[in-house]
Amino acid sequence: MALAILLSSFMQAQPEAWSVDSLPVVDDLPDPFLFQDGHRVRTAEDWAVRRAEIRDLLLRYEYGTVPPAPGNVAVGETLGSELIHEGATLHETVLLTMGPQSRLTTTVHVYVPQGKAGPFPAVVRIGIGDESVAAVNGRGYVFACFEQRELDPDTEGYDARGPAQMLYPECSWGSLAVWAWGASRVLDYLLTRDDIRGEQAVVTGHSRTGKAALVAGALDERFALVVPNGSGCGGAACFRNPPDGVETLELITRPSRFKSWFHRDFGQFGDKESRLPFDQHFVRALVAPRVVLSTDALGDQWANPPGTQKAWMAAQPVFDFLDAGGNNLCHFREGGHDQLPPDFEVLLDVADWMFRGKKLKRDFSALPDPGQELGWSWEMPKPTR
Repeated sequence: MALAILLSSFMQAQPEAWSVDSLPVVDDLPDPFLFQDGHRVRTAEDWAVRRAEIRDLLLRYEYGTVPPAPGNVAVGETLGSELIHEGATLHETVLLTMGPQSRLTTTVHVYVPQGKAGPFPAVVRIGIGDESVAAVNGRGYVFACFEQRELDPDTEGYDARGPAQMLYPECSWGSLAVWAWGASRVLDYLLTRDDIRGEQAVVTGHSRTGKAALVAGALDERFALVVPNGSGCGGAACFRNPPDGVETLELITRPSRFKSWFHRDFGQFGDKESRLPFDQHFVRALVAPRVVLSTDALGDQWANPPGTQKAWMAAQPVFDFLDAGGNNLCHFREGGHDQLPPDFEVLLDVADWMFRGKKLKRDFSALPDPGQELGWSWEMPKPTR
């Protein structure tokens, strides 16, 4: 039964046409516990079914449908191997092959701590970037990043059908879903290595790849810790009732901007966010009962920190319902739109708490606007065990 539910979310073909105006208006944040047929979640088993329903909604309307794991991820070529950071890091570069006839490829950089006893937890970053590699390795973590644009190009103002979309024409996925799927394929590869603790995998990314990291964590339960950074609109921030000066659904899905990141019809919800049958707290709730940590900057107004706070608050009842109330975390630092060493320090502190039993050093429920109204009237169901 569970397998059938899972496969239905990934293997559905192009969804049937839909009209935004035919969907009911929901001004408040929608109830994650409310099934589409009107009954509510009462048990953990109910939540498993509702979770699959939420995943289908998000893929159908926002991100587009995705294929299942191809089952053939392999190293097609080893591109390089060298010691860096004065011998403290082994940097390996491989070209992964996957998909139909192994025609899909992406370049992966793997940074392995030297002089430490493995196997190690792994931090998977969507997008090439190594500013914090030494710090990540120094804490005893493998750092792996990949070139997501080899799977689907990152375009603005136009859409180009990338290699993944051409090889899976039955799927309606936009770039964010492609990149998220790519993170899972990198994890497929890492799980074949003897120096990786497969049950201790982290996924992260910044801005557009932060959005993709949240999607990856929502869809792939093998990621134990999900860390979207500065992900904003289409990521960790709610769409409904945006404050002035933030990126909105209408802005991000304009054909002149980033329509290609999403399902091709998602822009129909521009300025009609109340017609959405979900909001981004649903994406966050899909991670439960695993750990999600959103990291953001108070000066990053465009990424809508208040909207991220709202989504964090609205997802909390799901974590509470699943007896995982402490696993819904957020952190806001001073500064602007970037993923900086302090953001990785917070990520690693949470990972050490999860994987090594270390005490948390910060309050991960400190909010930028403690007086923010809830924006919904539903309550967590009383669990029936």
